[in-house]
Amino acid sequence: MSESTSRQRRQAALPDDISLMEEPAETEALLGEEVETAVNSEPPASDPANGRKDSWTGDEDFAGLPWTRRPSVYWLIGPYAVFTLAFGGSMVPKLNLIIDLVCRQYFADREHDGFHVLPVVPGSNNPQCQIPDVQRIVATFTLALSVIVGSLSAFTVPRLGSMSDRFGRKGIMVVSSCGGLLGEIITILAANYPDVVNYRWLLVSSVFDGLAGSFTAGSVVSHSYTSDCTPPSKRAVSFGYMHACLFTGLAFGPLLAGYFVEWTGSLLSIFYVTLGCHISFILYIIFILPESLSVRRQNIAREKYAKDKEVFAAKIREEEEREQEAESAGIRTRNKGVVGLLRRTALKVQRSNPLAPLKILLPKGAHQKRVRRNLIVLATVDTLIISSSMSLGAVTLLYSEFMFHWGNFETSAFISLISMVRVVVLMGIFPIINYFFRVRPAARRRRISGEVPSEANTGADRLDVWLIRSAIFSDVLGVTGYIFARTPAVFIMCGIVTAFGGLGSATIQSSLTKHVPPDRVGQLLGAIGLLHSVSRIFAPLIFNGLYAATVGSFPQAIFILVTFIFSVVFLLSFLIRPFVFLADTPDDEDNEPTTTPSRRAVDQQADALADEDVLQQI
Repeated sequence: MSESTSRQRRQAALPDDISLMEEPAETEALLGEEVETAVNSEPPASDPANGRKDSWTGDEDFAGLPWTRRPSVYWLIGPYAVFTLAFGGSMVPKLNLIIDLVCRQYFADREHDGFHVLPVVPGSNNPQCQIPDVQRIVATFTLALSVIVGSLSAFTVPRLGSMSDRFGRKGIMVVSSCGGLLGEIITILAANYPDVVNYRWLLVSSVFDGLAGSFTAGSVVSHSYTSDCTPPSKRAVSFGYMHACLFTGLAFGPLLAGYFVEWTGSLLSIFYVTLGCHISFILYIIFILPESLSVRRQNIAREKYAKDKEVFAAKIREEEEREQEAESAGIRTRNKGVVGLLRRTALKVQRSNPLAPLKILLPKGAHQKRVRRNLIVLATVDTLIISSSMSLGAVTLLYSEFMFHWGNFETSAFISLISMVRVVVLMGIFPIINYFFRVRPAARRRRISGEVPSEANTGADRLDVWLIRSAIFSDVLGVTGYIFARTPAVFIMCGIVTAFGGLGSATIQSSLTKHVPPDRVGQLLGAIGLLHSVSRIFAPLIFNGLYAATVGSFPQAIFILVTFIFSVVFLLSFLIRPFVFLADTPDDEDNEPTTTPSRRAVDQQADALADEDVLQQI
């Protein structure tokens, strides 16, 4: 049998969704088996010179449209970077504003006891506020803010994420931004009129922020937007760009805010800038940003949602008909009526269960064991990293100011340095890693095989898994160093080490989107957002509570706890398996974790079929 005949028979024996030279491992040339060297003598039809078209079809609905109406992650990067600059610039001033307002009220409540100190001026250097009692109150108050936002956003985020699959991403972005807009207005009022608008009114701003989904909803929808318009092989880098925008804001925002406050002579000026950025961002989304979900894909998601509602309504009708049949047969009793009512109530509770969005992490069927494990482990790792990092951020600022007597400038410079390192890692080192270990091997396979590598979702690859493990390990090293750091220089070096952990969140969230079909990305990220929101309730209770309890005796206790959590997360990362994903089938019960067979197994099966065909012909 000739080589060409054998090749044709092997191609015919392959599944419909797997080509002969297609490999699930985007990094297999480096981290897995070597690529088989079968060279096609004819120029491939998919070559760029011959009008090659990428195998990814996520942008086919926008073909032929002008560039101003085609979605791209680059439409979102610029405005998002400007917005994060304002966010990063207001973070330290807002924390210090809360400290000043709390301290002002703390000493005002003790004036009748003959306790007199220098007046507290918001925005100025107030060394009299650097006492354990004020630190304890601030930690408790910020805890209350986090609990309110986390509780409300835990209810709204998964619903907003699911709605974005059916009605587009832009509208949900506007909703999530409006919560922050109202919060900034209340902050400005509390800072300008502290005698009229008590600092406790900031709790109301947290209510608005939580109802709109807070930063979690904005992150979920932004990552969904990025996933819509980015092929899987480049998705991790695009997610890295979004994270880099955030860290760019944290890097340059505090420095720019410091100079801006010095230039204007008013701490409140930075909050007006943040308010203006909120308004500008909302207007940009409404009038300029192209929608990433086409009408066709929105209709598909709506049809699936309507089908789910019909199934639920059918179950309710079935229970009612069963009860009516029992009544018409004369066997209806009080107990049966109660049982029917309980069944209908249980179905309705199941439908409105706030934890129901998490079902996407638990696909049904014994054959779903691998995909369930991957989704649960990735969701757990991502939630623990995000909750620990967010809760540790504010505590680290309080700790550094208390331990090293830093002021606004020193704290802002520390945040800027760490964030700048993260930006370099995400926008400089990460694309280089992706190019050499993912893009170049794919190009080499294309030259050898003459076929375009598939850009369909195939789960996390080996490069994703190793990047996650490396990032978590750097977090463990850096936070462990915080425990023993007693000088500012050592503390800053440990912070730089933790900055390399920025690769973790971007890679994890990108890997999660590779595990499900494109029309369920919003639903999946909404479920992850639910976990993030719940963690914002309990994580501050643990971290802020521990710091408030130990700040006067052993303030490093918080870093011991975080080191333990990151160590557990590092061990969990070894449970992640590459190339496992949820097939796009109509029913959840039939969704199977699909793994592409190895080259050797496919060739052996194809050769066996070919030989059998030859024997039949003889």
